[in-house]
Amino acid sequence: MKKGKLVIFSAPSGSGKSTIVQWLMKEHPELRLYFSISCTSRAPRGTERDGVEYFFLSPEDFRRRIDAGEFLEFEEVYHDRFYGTLKAQVERQASAGQNVVFDVDVKGGVNIKKYYGDEALSIFIQPPSVEELRRRLELRATDSPEAISERLAKAEYELTFADSFDHVVVNDSLDDAKAETLRLVKAFLAE
Repeated sequence: MKKGKLVIFSAPSGSGKSTIVQWLMKEHPELRLYFSISCTSRAPRGTERDGVEYFFLSPEDFRRRIDAGEFLEFEEVYHDRFYGTLKAQVERQASAGQNVVFDVDVKGGVNIKKYYGDEALSIFIQPPSVEELRRRLELRATDSPEAISERLAKAEYELTFADSFDHVVVNDSLDDAKAETLRLVKAFLAE
């Protein structure tokens, strides 16, 4: 069986990354794209199952695995609330012929790309402008004005990492961004 490839997607919040990734996975099953299954130290929510949506670890177990160098990337979002990607899990999925998709923050995307080099394709989904990003976040109506300001400040910082990715897709028109992303992923998987 042919080993799967790795595709990394990163973007500032509100850029449309998750919309594009979900569209690719749903509308293009021929690409054999599967999310990398990450780890978290938070408790399962709703119908989440261990090993399906996430691997649920205790904060102590998460720290032990960090110290053992088992993570490709990880982040402590809040005290004792970790998220991360295990190297062994990515290898298991790729060995099973799955093309592994990472939907990660910008720093995580840069770290995964550094680790895998040419074995991975990294795509940065960029908003047309910070002003447009503000408009989208306000239209979502899910965040307070303070949270939107925090997200925009973080987005401005994250935009400085765009050059660290193989490709930058500007999501000015969602249909155009989907088409360009599909073209890039197809070309990479065909190599």
